[in-house]
This record gives sequence, structure tokens and C-alpha cells, in this order.
Amino acid sequence: MKFFTGVFLSFYLFPILLPLNQIFPQSPGVKYHAFSGTLVLSVEGASTLELTDYYGAAFDYLGKVSLEYFFPAYSRSSFGLRAFGAQGFISGNDAGLSPDHFRTDLSTAGGGIVYNFSIDDWVFTYLFAGASYLWFNPKGGNGSKLPNNLADRYDNHELNYNGELGFRFLLTDDLSFNINGGVQVSPNDYLDDQPLGTSNDAFFVLGGGFSFAFFAEKDVDGDGVFDSKDVCSSTPPGVKVDEFGCPIDKDRDGVPDYLDQCPETPYRVLVDSKGCPFDADGDKVPDYIDVCDNTPEGVSVDELGCPYDLDKDGIPDYQDKCPNTPENVQVDKDGCPADTDLDGVPDYRDDCPETPAGEQVDENGCPPVVEVQEMVLSSGANFAVGSSQLLPSAYPELNKMVKIMGEEKGSRWRIEGHTDASGSAEINKKISKQRAESVLNYFLSKGISRNRFEVVGLGEDYPVADNSTEEGKAKNRRVLIIRID
Repeated sequence: MKFFTGVFLSFYLFPILLPLNQIFPQSPGVKYHAFSGTLVLSVEGASTLELTDYYGAAFDYLGKVSLEYFFPAYSRSSFGLRAFGAQGFISGNDAGLSPDHFRTDLSTAGGGIVYNFSIDDWVFTYLFAGASYLWFNPKGGNGSKLPNNLADRYDNHELNYNGELGFRFLLTDDLSFNINGGVQVSPNDYLDDQPLGTSNDAFFVLGGGFSFAFFAEKDVDGDGVFDSKDVCSSTPPGVKVDEFGCPIDKDRDGVPDYLDQCPETPYRVLVDSKGCPFDADGDKVPDYIDVCDNTPEGVSVDELGCPYDLDKDGIPDYQDKCPNTPENVQVDKDGCPADTDLDGVPDYRDDCPETPAGEQVDENGCPPVVEVQEMVLSSGANFAVGSSQLLPSAYPELNKMVKIMGEEKGSRWRIEGHTDASGSAEINKKISKQRAESVLNYFLSKGISRNRFEVVGLGEDYPVADNSTEEGKAKNRRVLIIRID
């Protein structure tokens, strides 16, 4: 019997040693049981079944009253202390013993540790382990003391060991219905008045009853935090809360996560009622990173909240009347290149930036040359095909210019080379300059000073006819000799 009792007690005590908190992870701030911080009074009745030297099964009864206190806890587990008292009987039958029947009066008082574990919100299992002091009085069927008891051959009071497994079912916040089973083990072999066996006596208890919890904490909003510690006592159902019963606010912006449409806002950034950073100008760039926080509605902006300025002239595109200004060109308030002398030619292209107001200028911003004489040499008649070499056919016309230059020794001249738009612009520039220089070299060969000439190759930039026709192209291929002074 000692072996069986040891196995039975191990079955009851093992879960106490088992780390249930690791099997069922606990969440701080969440209450899984209703007994935290309560004083619980229980009244129970039970059937008893002896485990003595009498082998015939005989059931009897026992009544028990207990008082428990459970320490405050915020987990599935709760520990408490129990004090209890019980009174009742155990009985046994065995035709092979004399007498063949016994019934022992029992009175016991003791205490121990209770481990309470929440299965769900209304079902709880518990384990109890403790010790009690037992007073017992073995009697026969006629109610008289049995022989060894009558002869005072043993003490009829002793220290016992108790174990119990039970379940509590909550009926209300304060009241529960209990069922349980337990064992009480004697260190001796006298409960049946028969010191015959080699094992100590014990008895089992199977019963049930009711428990009433005093001073039970309440959780009105059902968030798992008792009202006495709940700073936010009206949290909506199902919302996750912290240890103070307040909805979780991970980004600490003052808007709880369940309402926060921008849950990763940086710390200390001001937000609106939806938890999103303020965007005063409505450009979808929050104010805390918006460098241009007064952008007009509907204007496209970059990642810093500033209107686009594609030509980088300092005037945003939505205000820029000249949106393709070359880089580093000074502009006015409208984003157009500055024109200091107001001649219609922007400063960055104006060769004469101080022309008097109202004076007519050419494409370079300079006043037109008065009494300019000019000659046009067509390339087809005066140059070899695809070449800058002068043909003899050009000499008569050039000689006329040599005569004028000789007569007007103070005159100055500009030689411009032009091409049509065929081919590469770069090659056209090059060949136009080469043809202009061929004309220059002809004049130099006639004794005209180099200082009297400007030579430019303008390529295809200044057509005088339509480049889409052969006739127009022929007119555009030319060399101009222009008097400039």
C-alpha cells in the first residue's frame, strides 16, 4: 500500500513542480482567473473510501469547510493558502477479519498551498498539497470502541498528509461550484484499529460544494485589468491594453493603436485624431519633414514638400513662365532670364548688355550696323561639293569685295559661314567655319589686314529658307560677307 500511496501522491504533486507558466505563456497585464486577491470560503460534502487492512469496499461521508486566500496575480496561474476543517467517517468490511466491519469517526484540521490555473474564463483547475492534524476513533458495527482503541494501544491523534485535485466552475463573479478528489495519508496503521498490514492507512475523498469569494476584484470593461488598477476603465471590448488597462499605443502619439491609422509615427511628432502627422498644406508630406509648409493646394511637390523646380532657377514650376531656362542663368521673379537693358535679348545671350532703352538690336542684343554692305556666296556655285575649297567661279565676286575693302581702308567686315540642316550639327558648324576661313584666306592673299575681319561658323542655326526642300537647303548653304563698320 505504501508504494501505491507514493504513486498516487506523485500524480497529485507533479503538476505543482511542472513549469506550467512555460507551457502556457503568460501575458503581463492580462487576468485569466477570478480569484486574484480574494478570500474564498468553501462548504463541501464528500464520499470517503478507506485504504486500510479491510479489503471490502465501503463508502462513507465527510463534510468540510475551508478558507483560502489567493495572492494578487496577472497570469493564468494563481497561488494561495488554505486552512480547512473536516468531520466525518470512514468504513470498511472484510469477512476475514474480526470484527468484520469498522467505522471510524474523523475530525481533521489543517492547511497548505493551493495552485489555481485558468483553463478559460469560467473553468479553473486547482491542486492542493498540505498537512492536517487528525483525531480518529475506530468503532465496531455496534458503535463501541474496537479492542486496540479501547485498550489505548495507540494515540488516536496524529499528523497526516493531504493532496487534492479539483475544478471550480464560476456561476457568478463571486460564486463557484466545485468538484474534487483527494487523499489523506496517515503515517501509521491505526485508522481501522488493525495493525496487521505492512503499509500505512489512508483514505480517499470524492466530493463537491460551493465557494464564495469575498473582496473579489472587478473588471468592468473586461480588459483583464482589475478596476482598482485600471486607469482606462472604459476600454472597448477586444482591445489590447497595457498593465494599466489602457489601450496599447506603440508609437506613443496619444492615439491608441486600434484607432491609429499611422501606427509608426516618430516619437513626439504632433498628430491628428487619426494618429497621423499633421499636413497643414495638404501636400501629403507631413509637417515635421515639410520644408515648404505653405505650398498651394494641388501643386506637385518633392519628398521634402517643396514645389518642383525642374530648371533649378529658384522659381517653382507652377510660377515659372520660362520653365526651361538653362542652368545657372539669372532669372527674374517670373523665372525668365534677366534682360537688364530690356532689349528683348536675355543677358546670358546679349553681346551688348547695356544697349540704351528703346534702341533696336539684332539677335545678339547689339544695335544693327548702319550702311552694312554684304555679299552672299552660295556654296553650290563657289565651293567644291562637301568641301571648304573655293572654286574659281567665286573669284570675280570676291574681287569686287577686295576693291571695296581697298577703297575703304577703315572698314571692318564679318564673314559668316552657314549650312543647311542635313547631317550632324557639329559637322555643319565645322564646315561652315572652314568655308568662312577660306574666304578670309582669299582676302588675306590680296593684302587685306586680318584685323579687319571677324570670322564665324554658324552652321545650320540661322536658315533663310525651308530646310525640308532642296531649294531651301541650297539657299541656306552660303557664306555672308558683311560690313560691320
